Order: sequence, then C-alpha cells, then structure tokens
Amino acid sequence: MQIFDSLTALLTTWLGPMGPLLALGGVGLALILITLPSLFKQERDPLARIREQRTGKEHSVEKLRRGGPRADKLERFAKYLEPASAEELSATKMKLLRAGYRGKGAVRMFHFSQFALGLGVLVLGLVYAWLQSTQQEMTTQAMVLYTILPAAIGYYFPQYWVTRRVAMRQQEITRGFPDALDMMLVCVEAGQSLDQSIIRVGHEAKNGYPALGEEFETVAQEMKAGKERVVVLRDMADRVGLPDITSFVTTLIQSASFGTSIADALRVYSAEMRDKRIMRAEEKANTIPTKLTLGTMLFTLPPLLVILIGPSLFKFATQMGGG
Repeated sequence: MQIFDSLTALLTTWLGPMGPLLALGGVGLALILITLPSLFKQERDPLARIREQRTGKEHSVEKLRRGGPRADKLERFAKYLEPASAEELSATKMKLLRAGYRGKGAVRMFHFSQFALGLGVLVLGLVYAWLQSTQQEMTTQAMVLYTILPAAIGYYFPQYWVTRRVAMRQQEITRGFPDALDMMLVCVEAGQSLDQSIIRVGHEAKNGYPALGEEFETVAQEMKAGKERVVVLRDMADRVGLPDITSFVTTLIQSASFGTSIADALRVYSAEMRDKRIMRAEEKANTIPTKLTLGTMLFTLPPLLVILIGPSLFKFATQMGGG
C-alpha cells in the first residue's frame, strides 16, 4: 500500500492531478505498440508448406478456418481472431455449436467480441476514472478498480454467455427428448423408416423444443446429402454433449449393426427416458423443502420474534425511562 501511495504521489508531482491515470494509459499504449509489430510480421514458414505438399497433408488449422469460398468481414483478421492450434480451434467450434452458433465465422466473432468488449469497457473505465480525477483525488487502487476490473469482466463475458447458452440448450434438449422418442416410436411402428421418422420428429419438435428440433433437422439434412447414418448420429451426439443422446445413438447403431428391430430398441429406450424424467422431477421436488427453509427463516421468524418479544421490550424500556 505504501509503495502505491508513494508512486501515486510521485506521478502527481510530476504530471499533475491526472498523473497516475496518464501513466496507466501510457503503459497500456506502449504494450499495444510493442505487440502489434510482432503480430503483423508473423509469416508462415515456406518449408513447412513444401513438406505438407509432399506428404499430401493440408494444414489442419487453415482447413478448419476456411468455412467456404465466400469470406466474411473478419476473414482478413482470422489469423489474429482464431486459435493457433487445431485442437483449440476445434474445441472452440464445438462449444459454439453446442451453444447454437453454427456460422462459419462464429469462432472469429467470439474472439472479436471478447477483444471488443474488453477494450471498449477499458476505454469507458479510463474515461470515467478521468472524470472522477478532475473532481477529487483518486488512489491507485480506485483507478485499477475502475479500469482493469471492468475490462476483465468485459473480456470474459462472451465466454460466460456461451457457457450459459450451452447449459440452457442442453436443459431444453433433456426436457424434450423423452417426448421426441415417443413420437419417433409411433412413427416407426406406423411403418415409416428411421430417416422419415427423424424428419417428422425434427419438424414437430421444433415448435415446443427449438434446440432439439434443430438437431434432428440437421441430422435429416445431412442424411439427405448422402452422409452415412452412423457418422451423422455420432456427430449429433458430439454436438449435443449429453449422455442421454450418446446412449440413444449407441442404441440405434447397435440395433442396425446386429439386425434387431429398431422399434423394440426405441420402445425400451423411450420407457427408460420416461422413468428418468420422472426421477428428475422427483429429485427437484425433494429439494423444494430445503430451498424453502431459508425463506421461511427470513420472512417468518423475524416477524414472529417482533410479535412475541416486542411488547415485553417496550414495557421494559418504558419502566426504565420512568425510573
């Protein structure tokens, strides 16, 4: 604390009342100016490209970055707005897919939003700190609180938003999956094929459960495009990331591999999903008394104490005042 106060006093003596703020802004600007040349001078090694051409392997990161022939507005900044490793890029794309962001530029937009929000909130914090410093003297801790902390919140807000979206979509899919299985079982028993049942379920489930209907429609479109059913179903399990969907995909694949009846497999699995939904409902119901205990203590016990002890305290205070 003494070091910060001494540094603040020294900067105030040299640069005036706004000295600490100017010093903080100067350090940030210097770091940006130092980093930018190294970023723009990064070039790919030509020898690495020759080696890849000889082995017939394309750079996996570049292949993942190119989502199509048309380039979006952030294509020129893809080198700086996307992870350098293919593993990290694939993980980010998978997380955005689970959140419902399927655009080819979703990864770039995600990192751009992090950078824009962090820098924008930092600028707003600096402006606010400057306005406060003109009215009263500010400590270094207050300046850091007004600038660095909001910038960190702005930078990590997109990540929090995507994580929240993933949880909401998974909860919606879990809630609607038993109904979708029952509908698929009815379609299969009525004589439709599995592909036709998936198309029907995707169309009907979109009204009540948009996330689940979107997943089934994606499966239907990929199968129409000629992709193998096993690969399409496994991709669906990877996109959703839920154990129920993974077990459902495994059941269908095993049923097709061993030649057993798909209707029988769906009947058994749909009954299991209904039982699991009932168990989840009972689990939530059992937690209600525990959640109500805190509210009961906060809103019932204090008024009861006032009613029971209040008159006695008032009488005691009156007697003490009269004495």
